[in-house]
Amino acid sequence: MLTDNRTFMALLLAGAAAFSLPGSAGAQTVVTASEAKGKVHILPATLETTQWGWFNNAQAPVLKVDSGDTIVMETMMHSHNQVIPGATIEQIKKLRTDFPGRGPHTLTGPIYINGAEPGDVLKVRLNKIVPRAYATNFNVPGMFGQFPKDFSEGQVKYFYLDLDKMQTEFAPGIIIPLRPFPGTIGVARAEPGRYSTVPPGRFGGNLDIREMVAGTTLYLPVFVKGALLWTGDSHAGQGNGEINLTAIETAFKEQNMTIEVLKKQDLSWPRVETPTHWLTIGYDQDLNKAYDLLQQETVKFLTEGGLSAADAQRRMLHTWDCRISEVVDVLKGTFCFNAKRGAPAGSNLPTAETPQALVTYAKSADLNAAMDTASMAMIKMLQEKKGLTRLDAYALASMAMDCRLGRPSGGDKEVACLVPKNLWVATK
Repeated sequence: MLTDNRTFMALLLAGAAAFSLPGSAGAQTVVTASEAKGKVHILPATLETTQWGWFNNAQAPVLKVDSGDTIVMETMMHSHNQVIPGATIEQIKKLRTDFPGRGPHTLTGPIYINGAEPGDVLKVRLNKIVPRAYATNFNVPGMFGQFPKDFSEGQVKYFYLDLDKMQTEFAPGIIIPLRPFPGTIGVARAEPGRYSTVPPGRFGGNLDIREMVAGTTLYLPVFVKGALLWTGDSHAGQGNGEINLTAIETAFKEQNMTIEVLKKQDLSWPRVETPTHWLTIGYDQDLNKAYDLLQQETVKFLTEGGLSAADAQRRMLHTWDCRISEVVDVLKGTFCFNAKRGAPAGSNLPTAETPQALVTYAKSADLNAAMDTASMAMIKMLQEKKGLTRLDAYALASMAMDCRLGRPSGGDKEVACLVPKNLWVATK
């Protein structure tokens, strides 16, 4: 059971007092790591090195590093580690209603990168991610998510994360693979003041792009001197859509990343590089506008590779493979895969069940409506075909569903939501 907030803070502060923290007198954060090219810094997650729910570009940095350095850091669970096994949904809801305006996320940072200036790009390579052994998924009753009016009842579930098998058991016979990634990673906005961690933006932040696993690189435009980098909202996995607001929410024992400053680069929105693809993104409060921005950013990216605008438009349509990252963070998110070599032709969306996946499909002139229809249909399908309760169907879809965007055609917009059938395994 949770302590009250003042008692919790006092206990955590008492525990932190024995440590020499980054930024404190005499603190030493650099450790020996012979194979690293730059310095390696240790950044623990404590009350002094984390923020609950806000970005603020006037905040003093908790660590300063050079371009090329590596940071080995920890993150916390939501609300300064108060959303942990034992917390009830009523307590979790109270953490939102008692602190209006702030996000639920606990972010480690900010980290000041020497030499970073507005107009530069911050290159963040994710080297290694190690979650805690547990996670949660919850639906705050009647307040958030894609369907708050339809799910006025709340639920919280906790899960054991098997890091040897890299999987978690949602329920007997339902196994979800783990793909840990930071739900939130971003730099300071240009605008002064305090901003909720919930909406993402050009600065990155709460992007919720599940492809940002270890081995990938995030590129972020820089808006203030030193960039000021935060990360948290740690996920062990997530569905494309994240419809009940939460993914497989955890904290990281280790998020190992190397930071580099790229001077004077033209980058209007973040991009993600995987070993095989570049990811372009589009975010807006209106999913239709996010979809339009996604196309613009993808064409822009392809022209940077030497194609004319007309050829880039044709290439985008030919190789179209795009997803909905989330629809619950004020700004709704989309992203496209752009293959580095030998981009295959894109495939049409499935409109009915396949041997590999349960599928729901919808089309509409309004992409928001198409997404609502397709994802609600999947919730109902999981109840009818798999016998899940309403709230469990909502949760499983949020944790494992893959909502895909149809190729732009000038007519109705299409969404297909897929849930892999291999999540269901034979029980002994």
